[in-house]
Amino acid sequence: MPKKLRKVRSFYPFLLLLALFASAIARGQTAGEQDVIGLLRQLEARHQVAFSYVDEDLGNLRVGLPADLLASLPLEPVLEELRQQIQLRIEKLNERYYTVAKSNLVTICGQVYDNFEDNTISGASVEVLGSSIATVTGPDGAFRLQEIPRGATLRIRHLGFRTRYMRAEELVRRDRCTPLLLAVRYQELQEVVVYKFLTSGLRRGDNGSILMMPSEFGVLPGLTEPDVLQTIQALPGIKSVDETVSNINIRGGTNDQNLLLWDGIKMYQSGHFFGLISAFNPYLTREVEIIKNGSSARYGDGLSGIISMHTHDEVERTYFGGAGLNLLSGDAYGHIPISDRLAIQVSGRRSVTDFLNTPTYSNFSDRAFQDTQVSGPGGQNTERFQSRDEDFYFYDISAKLLYDLNAYHKLRVSALNIENQLSYREVLAADSTENRSRLDQSNLAVGGRLTSEWSDRFSTAVSGYFTRYLLDSYYATEASQQQLFQANEVEETALKTEMDYALNPYINWQAGYQFLVTGITNNSEVNQPPFLSRIKDVLYTHALFSEWRYTGPGKRLDARAGLRLNYLSNPDDFDRFRLEPRLNLQYKLRPHLVLGVLGEMKNQTSLQKIDLEQNFLGIEKRRWILADDQNLPLVTSRQISLGLHHDRGHWIAGIEGFYKEVDGITTDTQGFQNEYQFNGELGRYRVHGVEALLNFKSAEWSSWVSYAWNRNDYRFEDLDPAEFPNNLDIRHTISFGTNYTSGNLKLGIGVNYRTGRPYTEPEPEPNSVDTSVFPNRVNFSEPNSSRLPEYFRADASAIYGFELSETVRASVGASVLNLTGRRNILNTYYRLNDQNEVEQVENVSLGLTPNLSLRVRF
Repeated sequence: MPKKLRKVRSFYPFLLLLALFASAIARGQTAGEQDVIGLLRQLEARHQVAFSYVDEDLGNLRVGLPADLLASLPLEPVLEELRQQIQLRIEKLNERYYTVAKSNLVTICGQVYDNFEDNTISGASVEVLGSSIATVTGPDGAFRLQEIPRGATLRIRHLGFRTRYMRAEELVRRDRCTPLLLAVRYQELQEVVVYKFLTSGLRRGDNGSILMMPSEFGVLPGLTEPDVLQTIQALPGIKSVDETVSNINIRGGTNDQNLLLWDGIKMYQSGHFFGLISAFNPYLTREVEIIKNGSSARYGDGLSGIISMHTHDEVERTYFGGAGLNLLSGDAYGHIPISDRLAIQVSGRRSVTDFLNTPTYSNFSDRAFQDTQVSGPGGQNTERFQSRDEDFYFYDISAKLLYDLNAYHKLRVSALNIENQLSYREVLAADSTENRSRLDQSNLAVGGRLTSEWSDRFSTAVSGYFTRYLLDSYYATEASQQQLFQANEVEETALKTEMDYALNPYINWQAGYQFLVTGITNNSEVNQPPFLSRIKDVLYTHALFSEWRYTGPGKRLDARAGLRLNYLSNPDDFDRFRLEPRLNLQYKLRPHLVLGVLGEMKNQTSLQKIDLEQNFLGIEKRRWILADDQNLPLVTSRQISLGLHHDRGHWIAGIEGFYKEVDGITTDTQGFQNEYQFNGELGRYRVHGVEALLNFKSAEWSSWVSYAWNRNDYRFEDLDPAEFPNNLDIRHTISFGTNYTSGNLKLGIGVNYRTGRPYTEPEPEPNSVDTSVFPNRVNFSEPNSSRLPEYFRADASAIYGFELSETVRASVGASVLNLTGRRNILNTYYRLNDQNEVEQVENVSLGLTPNLSLRVRF
């Protein structure tokens, strides 16, 4: 090539850029773009050459070369610009023919902006999915990646903005960094009114509910590991009169009046060890919401309260998990990322009680099996038995699939199985005959949810679940050759669709539809004398709900009002419409002082019946049944409350008064242990009370005292007297506790006190037995006219954490329940023994119960 021509060619790129710039200035705008195939055809006609390419390969490419400049430029600088600007491979075969194709590896450049303020976004992560290539945007919002596959997918994300996905070839430009706009993510979050409530991980939400984050838990007295259903009993107005998580009483209501949800699935079983410990793994539980009043219209059931648990819900890019062991069970859990959009979570727990007899298990066993066919009359030291064998264990296993279809559509599928299994064999000393018992209790739950964000203001969710609860028992006596089978089974299928639309920054609308099919089966079978009973009821529920929320300027007023319309259909018995209004007002009188007004009306169709003291071996005496609106009506409730809540500095204070009325209850569902046990009379109860809390918190300390006063009375028109104290009428409850955190050490101690619950005593001798009827029965005094002694229990805990490596942490914990060893009487009732004498039966609390734990987290 002549030397002069080489020199001229070295100036071609400069001349081209100068021409482009001059043309842009002349027109007052940036250079226009045209498609690459059209440009190649122009070059073919102008320079008498031919380009060989695949139309589909170049069809979507555009280049910033204005057509009016092409006539003045030679062929080679135009081809070089194509190579550089959109990174094409252009090879010259001879003087006439060229081949054109995309480069496999490209260099890209982009500049990320906020499309709301039009400001650059620094610190945004830019990842090449399926590889380890990643970077972050600089102070000017720009980023550059070299030698990446042209067909790669990029994920650009930053906290507070919607994640954006795009193909790398969309950024293949040399002339400029392509501007990229990230949409601001508008997400309604639960406003945290209280930073630390009793302990870390407990907070008060802006709707008056209590939010628990088990992963953030500090320590509560008596617990070395988070237990959701034990922890909520530290809150005012929530307690368990028999120390179990399967019988939690919220504002004087029975346990079956609580709506228990796990990932949106209704659970009919909540505990292991027949209610003494929670059945839900706390380490994958992200948040628990406890609502005592003013619930959203999207919830049905739950006359007394709602406990809604949500497991971890984000696809994390890293593994995390842990394992632990205590004197009752061992567990493990983990979050396993499969890809950037897919992850699974698994957890499992299994008791050690069937092969390791610890002091903790002995105390729990005595508490769970006292006055049952397993322990037998007279307790464990009776001489009636030649030998006894007991085999008891429990386990739970859960799994969750997390799949992000993209940044705006997310699918979650959850599954949980809970099992309690007991087998028992005894040989009588009198005749060496054998009695055998078996009890299985389980709850299988499977559910899914698809959430979609269609815009910044509109989102939808579609969810469904199937849950199955089974309580199955078997009892056989060798001497009489009698066998007894009992079963209680609940199957429920649900589908729910809901939408959320923000009309403007102040008004939000939620609406939806829910469909449920609930079937409950009760079986009883005896071989001698022959007896068979099988009852199955099915109820169909259609519900429409709508709720409006208004958040005033400065969020001084947060007002929510909703309606839920239920259509209940039992093909054999009834069809009913039920309208349920809901109200929740939170008004800031001052920046740190909130006035709350809550109200709701609800109805409930599934209840627990207590029909025999030795039902299901006397261990689990409750069985689920369905209302038929005749012998067992729908249970309805009305509730209103008014409260003041203050949070400023180190002090939190709150006081709330409430009134609740529940109609449609029967004596069968209330656990009577007097002459009303089997009457089936219809009535109602009314409860009103005051709950107060005072909490001091600092970086190291959190101390609290809570107080609740209730007045809870039954009214049964057909009984005499018609009005008397509720079985759950506990007038005064006081809780005090403190926890201390210093570095890796956490300490907690607490005291719980309450006045005794009512019970019914027999008439004094000689009128204690009614011999005028057969079989004879106990003559009782006026119902619930006596009171048990007050309840007092002190608990303590200590946890110490340490590092095993940079990524692995461990902790050891010790706790003691009932530190003083006080013998608390939980319940007292009377029955006739074989000698036709009145026998007093007392259920007592756990004794002094230690526990140890070891945990590892990574």
